[in-house]
Amino acid sequence: MFESAELGHAIDKETFRREVPALRAALLDVQFDLLEKREFPVVILVSGVDGSGKGETINLLYSWMDPRHISTLAFSAPTDEEAARPYMWRYWRALPPKGKVGIFAGSWYSQPIADRIAGSMRRSDLDDVLEDINRFEAMLVNEGALVLKFWFHLSRDGQKQRLKALERDPRTAWRVTKASYERLKTYDRLQQVAGHVLRVTNTAKAPWIIVEGTDDNYRSLTVGRIVLDQINRRLKQTERQQVPVAPPIVQAIDGKNVLSELDLTRRLDKKDYEKQLAKYQARLSELMRAPRFLDGRSLVLVFEGADAAGKGGSIRRVAASMDARQYQIVPIAAPTEEERAQPYLWRFWRHLPRTGRVTIFDRSWYGRVLVERVEGFCSEADWLRAYAEINDFEHQMADAGAVVVKFWLQIGAEEQLRRFKEREATDFKRFKITAEDWRNRDKWDAYVSAVCDMVDRTSTGLAPWTLVEANDKNFARVKVLKTVCERLEQALAGNSRKAD
Repeated sequence: MFESAELGHAIDKETFRREVPALRAALLDVQFDLLEKREFPVVILVSGVDGSGKGETINLLYSWMDPRHISTLAFSAPTDEEAARPYMWRYWRALPPKGKVGIFAGSWYSQPIADRIAGSMRRSDLDDVLEDINRFEAMLVNEGALVLKFWFHLSRDGQKQRLKALERDPRTAWRVTKASYERLKTYDRLQQVAGHVLRVTNTAKAPWIIVEGTDDNYRSLTVGRIVLDQINRRLKQTERQQVPVAPPIVQAIDGKNVLSELDLTRRLDKKDYEKQLAKYQARLSELMRAPRFLDGRSLVLVFEGADAAGKGGSIRRVAASMDARQYQIVPIAAPTEEERAQPYLWRFWRHLPRTGRVTIFDRSWYGRVLVERVEGFCSEADWLRAYAEINDFEHQMADAGAVVVKFWLQIGAEEQLRRFKEREATDFKRFKITAEDWRNRDKWDAYVSAVCDMVDRTSTGLAPWTLVEANDKNFARVKVLKTVCERLEQALAGNSRKAD
């Protein structure tokens, strides 16, 4: 991947001084267009060898562009808060919104490379992480982001000379530490590991750009021109080419599906309901206080279902089993302006619980393959690729120790009509019924088809769907509680924080 010595690229000072004013003006113009249109964000990754000019280049971009619309994120070892959540959590939270530029000084590549150099990560584990990163970057690009990945290269001798030069200058001496020279000793290992990482993650959607870091002027002009050119090209694209990543939807020829085969007549009388409700609430309360949960697990509950199927009532019975300080209920409605400026999964990543905590989603990321699909709020290509992106998301949660439990509550069309009319006739329930609910009811068959596809494509071993027969609220609430208890017990039976 790398040459053992630099190619000798250099730009003299006079040429640099002559070209910079026009470049700065063009960068400001294109940044204004980017901000005005707000069609996509720019994600810039700055990585490379110590002393290769990463910090200087970032500072230069700030001076050449409007710093009010640039954010720089520097990531080192994860904090306790970050370590208690999935690996990508802190990077998702730092993504820039549409119209803005986000510069990552140290990124999702830094820790895997460091761990592999230190010998704490096996090659197979590194490749698993890189595969996740490739899918993450592909998702960013599919969502509209412009992803620019720079690797600044120096030879071993070039790095050593660079460190000494920085050390001699009083203005930069502080940047050279004992650790800088320690990392110089691992130069060959870095080249080996970084070369593999760059080869595996040099994709068509997010290719690496190798920049020689020996000459400051050459490096600065190179990066500035590339940023300018790539933003300009992206602004001129009138239509993104999107390719579905899932095969065509196939309908069963006999008319049967996972919802039609549910027995919606299942019931639980009041006496049995009260007995089992108390039993499973007590059981869940005990599990929430178990040291193995508090020290190594988290719980993510997803509630989806037909309108008026009883999601709220089931959530209240689950929440009644927990300490209010331990859980968060996140109701999901139409995305806000802030949320629309980010990839669709962003607003869910930000609410993931830390170890020992619970997040309950009242509707969720499945809106992309349900309401957005049926109502035409996103393209077919977008909801088709969402199945794989959602599976990745849930598997990352599970890999970090989360127990992901997903419920679809189903009622019959007649029962839904009865509940709609009851809500309209009851003063304290009128807020629950809206014109949108009636419109959705008119698309019953389309939603059934979308739900069946969703279950078929996203019910995995790590995050299976539980379909709940909800015509009888008592039966549904007990089944939900029992399922949560069983899934938690199964997870806690094996002491590992990793996914079961």
